[in-house]
Amino acid sequence: MEPLAVSINSAAKALGIGRSSVYSLIKEGRLEVIKIGRRTLLTTASIKRLAQATLPH
Repeated sequence: MEPLAVSINSAAKALGIGRSSVYSLIKEGRLEVIKIGRRTLLTTASIKRLAQATLPH
């Protein structure tokens, strides 16, 4: 089963960008966040949407 959410570090690695860029995308509302206790996780669905939206057509 594919994970529903991943860590900031995993998302940054998957997108090929730095952690600060991931935080910027969160602030812009382009990535969805799930807070579990102190952990911040990103939904894999929002990561896929972002990647598809930025691919050249």
